[in-house]
This record gives sequence, C-alpha cells and structure tokens, in this order.
Amino acid sequence: MNTTQTTAAEIPSKPVMEIGDILKILPHRYPFLLIDRVIELERKKRIVALKNVTFNEPFFQGHFPDKPIMPGVLIVEAIAQAGGALLLTEVPNRDELLMVFTGIERARFRRPVVPGDQLRIEVEVLAWRMTAARLEGKAYVGDKVAAEAVVTCRLVPRALGAANAEAREET
Repeated sequence: MNTTQTTAAEIPSKPVMEIGDILKILPHRYPFLLIDRVIELERKKRIVALKNVTFNEPFFQGHFPDKPIMPGVLIVEAIAQAGGALLLTEVPNRDELLMVFTGIERARFRRPVVPGDQLRIEVEVLAWRMTAARLEGKAYVGDKVAAEAVVTCRLVPRALGAANAEAREET
C-alpha cells in the first residue's frame, strides 16, 4: 500500500464524487451504501473515499445496543465499495453488470469504529482486468488504521444474478 496518505487536514474542499455521482456508479442503496464521498481518484490505481458513521446506522441497534461498534465485515464491505466505485468508472456497460466479492484475505481489525467517526477508506489496485480485480484497502479513523484487507472481486452479468435468485426461489 502506498505510504502516502491523506490526513484530515489535507481533505480537499471539493470532492471528486458527491453522493449523487456515487449512486450513478454503484448499485448499492440505503442502508447498504457505505461510502458517502470520494475525495481522491487516480484512474485504475487508487481511490480515497469517506464514510461518516452516525448513530442512526441501522446496524447499531443490534451491534451493540449499549456499546455501538461498526461491524468489521461492513468496514471490509466499505473497502470493496470504494474499490467498486474506482473500477466501475472504467466499465462502459456497468448497468448490465454487478461487481461481487470473490475473496477476502488478510483482514485485520485494529480498533473499533463508533458513531461520530469518519472512515477514510484508501484502496489501491494490486491487479485489474476488465472482469476481475484484486484490491488492497485500509480504513482509517483520523491517522489510525481501523481495518485493512485484500479483497478480490469479479464482474458478473446482472441477468446471471437474477437467474440465480429465481432458481433459489423455485427450490
């Protein structure tokens, strides 16, 4: 991972992508859209996204009612979504495709993420083809790493996803 990182003091005043732009690229919607803004984007190489963690997040009702902590698996999902926002900008027919997880490696959770925190998600491309990618991501709160993981993903036709869902309903 690149050792240069954006700190809170260096966050640009004008984001590269606002929420409306993200909604045009990613298929995720509330309550599962886990990035709010993109502040850096280097095509096919790197992205930095932000997630504002609020007490209103639905997962805090059960994780944990008296000690709210953002589930680590959702932090890894936020890393994958940031990577998806980076890579799907390069896919002209992205409305016909879904980017799905195919693997998670070396996931480490370093510190809890709680309401009021802002996650800064930095993702770098380790390998990329038009149908698959391997990404390394770190999620920071301030200058401290909260979580990190290497994720792999693949583009699949949306019709395939719908066909699989229909097959499950018939059984």
